Amino acid sequence: MLSYRHAFHAGNHADVLKHLVLLELLDYYNRKDKPWHYIDTHAGGGCYALDSEQADKTAEAVDGVGRLWGREDAPPAVANYLAAVGQFNPHGRLLFYPGSPALAMTRARLQDRLRLFELHPADFESLSRTFAGEQERVQVRRSDGFGALKSLLPPPSRRAVVLIDPPYELKEDYRRVVDTVRDAMRRFPTGTFVVWYPMLARPEARGLPDRLAELGAESWLDVRLAVRKPPRDGLGMFGSGVYVINPPWLLPQRLEAALAWLSARLAVDEGAGFDLEHHIE
Repeated sequence: MLSYRHAFHAGNHADVLKHLVLLELLDYYNRKDKPWHYIDTHAGGGCYALDSEQADKTAEAVDGVGRLWGREDAPPAVANYLAAVGQFNPHGRLLFYPGSPALAMTRARLQDRLRLFELHPADFESLSRTFAGEQERVQVRRSDGFGALKSLLPPPSRRAVVLIDPPYELKEDYRRVVDTVRDAMRRFPTGTFVVWYPMLARPEARGLPDRLAELGAESWLDVRLAVRKPPRDGLGMFGSGVYVINPPWLLPQRLEAALAWLSARLAVDEGAGFDLEHHIE
């Protein structure tokens, strides 16, 4: 099934959390001169116009990044994220939202490399156009990122952030995430693996963090941000989470300072809140 298009959801509350964490990780990797790889198993279209037909249909960015745009009281991690989004909106109006690969590129140095997988034909074409002038540093492949990831591990640099961010359209996506992370940890034990997941009523979603924890990583972090109460009918995403294997030791401190502020600004009702659990060796 290839019906999912991230353009309908660009800049929503889930993107805010996911991209804030991603930028924190890449900034940490940039503390050393050694090169790194950024690998994205479900890269999407690259960058999204918020006035497009898809984005305008759902207007999810309004209650996501739109609630944060222009704020001058943001804590450091949020301000860092907003500054990165601002690079794609140089005139101050929020017109474009960068996807994960585009944000990663804001952190990539000459020695760093991006490896991007996208199976949807339209999104693959958009992603290829986004990085058309960067063939030396960026490789874009039309491929199933779940299966293709193993061919890149371990990367030559032995330093990598791997984002696993499927649409979860199918129940088997939850199983494939766990299987993919298990295999990746075996091939590349020191890699940083980042799994985004939706907060939904369905049992596969509720159980995913526990299944990831059962993989036995010595260092891990699980952050969840809810913006509303779980719906009574059990339908719809009310928040999202990011599970990080091998996170840097300072990530919990950076996130704790941001989450209370974020949950207050993105709250839809009194069910908004956050959780942060971690164990870092």
